[in-house]
Amino acid sequence: MRMKIIALFAASLTLSLCGIASAQELRPESINQASVASIPPERPSDASPRPDPAIVHLQVLLDRAGSSPGVIDGYYGENVAKAIAGFEAMHDLPVDGKLDPEVIRRLSDDKPVVEPYRISEDDTKDLVESIPDDYSEQAEMKHLGYTSVAERLSERFHMDIDLLKALNPGSAFAVGDTVSVAMPGVAKEGRVKRIEARKRAGQVLAFADDGTLLAVYPASIGSEETPSPSGRHKVKGVAREPTYVYNPKINFKQGDNSKVLTLPSGPNGPVGSVWIDLTEPTYGIHGTPEPSLIDKVGSHGCVRLANWDAEELAAMVKPGVIVEFTD
Repeated sequence: MRMKIIALFAASLTLSLCGIASAQELRPESINQASVASIPPERPSDASPRPDPAIVHLQVLLDRAGSSPGVIDGYYGENVAKAIAGFEAMHDLPVDGKLDPEVIRRLSDDKPVVEPYRISEDDTKDLVESIPDDYSEQAEMKHLGYTSVAERLSERFHMDIDLLKALNPGSAFAVGDTVSVAMPGVAKEGRVKRIEARKRAGQVLAFADDGTLLAVYPASIGSEETPSPSGRHKVKGVAREPTYVYNPKINFKQGDNSKVLTLPSGPNGPVGSVWIDLTEPTYGIHGTPEPSLIDKVGSHGCVRLANWDAEELAAMVKPGVIVEFTD
């Protein structure tokens, strides 16, 4: 379900640190020391078989700044380029999505981007063995929770689960273990007045009352088969840990399911961990069980964000917030 990354990282990675080319393994120290300035200003090739420590560093800095790159995975994909463009817009810089020296200067800080985390008993609670694909089977479950401690931590720290495992080879992710995780920082705060859902760009922009751009998120916004609405709508309310009512006559057909089903809550449910209800019936802004697929596959008409991005946005909205869908 998640984008596969080659699991063995014994081979060295070649990147420039502080202007000197050197081979680096994917380790916490190589990520913390990686120079974002070593990344080419033009978008690098997506063909690299391994995550790049410098790109992991960049993704964490963008996340901290409020311009989400989506899942932190060490690859320079479309969502990274869009996050750079979002950061430029937030800081009134020319918006071209390129990693130029001024963007790097404003992004940089002295804090480690990867730090140790000790796994607690709470991290093992409410896990489920697996999540079936079929909605009728999901409807029989009590909770659509995480399937492992690693999955829970990957979401908490905004990471691709394969990157988390690659940073912690051999870890059983058991209580008491210390593992290395990304440090994306605290959630953005503020009061959102207006949301813009840009369909073609695959982005959601959240604006304050004075027009300030508060946060930017990569998003899946509809598809050719099930397009999202157009025009202006409003936030009707927010539901955390929502259940999901599947109705094939109103929504879409999933497998052989032709009856109305109520699926339990949980981060691995179809709408993830939060639902921002819109005044347009059956449509909302919500999370997802598959954050690595954000803006890589379409949605069923709604606005789909990574769970952590949807939760951050939900904390900043109230009923009446305008949501405008643009092409």
